[in-house]
Amino acid sequence: MKILDTERLRLRTIHADDAAFYYALVNDPSWIEHIGDKGIRSVDGARAAIIEGPCAMQERLGHSLYVMERKQDGEPLGLCGLIKRDSLPEVDIGYAIRPAYFGQGYTYEAASAVVAYARDVLGLKRLMGITNPANTVSIKLLAKLGLTFIEHKMLPPDNRPTNIYQRELR
Repeated sequence: MKILDTERLRLRTIHADDAAFYYALVNDPSWIEHIGDKGIRSVDGARAAIIEGPCAMQERLGHSLYVMERKQDGEPLGLCGLIKRDSLPEVDIGYAIRPAYFGQGYTYEAASAVVAYARDVLGLKRLMGITNPANTVSIKLLAKLGLTFIEHKMLPPDNRPTNIYQRELR
């Protein structure tokens, strides 16, 4: 289901047919370094993770991570969306893009549209963001989106060092 369009991108819900794309994304070294190892070792495992994760969240909460597709050719570039984690008091923005598309402005384009969607469509009053303290690109993106650093914590499930950011939307 289409969620929103930007100038170059379409963001849509993720579905089981995206398993091969998701498997490649979550096993990319940059994902593992900055986000963590999800332990997904097969396309079937990716399919199950999609159904139990983003699909279930979308059904339960009305938002989740969305596939970022390039409008011109439908190429899936990455994920961007809204996540409700048990470890945070508010919804946070999440994003990841395949390395081939780093530095082209796609993540900012998608993320800024997701911030507007969270505020204007979902009516969220506050948005959080998290990142690995070593991920300077993500730190800059969160700042560009208007999120402010609030604390450094170890977050479950793997207790990795995490920078936590926040932005008031209303």
